[in-house]
Amino acid sequence: MAQAIGFLAGFFATAAFVPQVAHAWQTRSTRDLSLLTIVAFSIGVSLWIAYGVLIHSLPIIVWNIITLALNLGILGAKLRHG
Repeated sequence: MAQAIGFLAGFFATAAFVPQVAHAWQTRSTRDLSLLTIVAFSIGVSLWIAYGVLIHSLPIIVWNIITLALNLGILGAKLRHG
């Protein structure tokens, strides 16, 4: 049951980033996004992945890898389009 809740929580938390990534890439505008926030969030998510590995928690590992990929997409748009 705990794994199911973890996967469900991860799904909703990660899905929240999809519209932001799509918007950033479609409009090529990231002016309203803070580079420092994006980088800090990427570091935090990377640490969550490490923590998930250490405690062997598949939901934490899987969803944070996906979240990191999405956030790196936002970072890429920010660096590319300013």
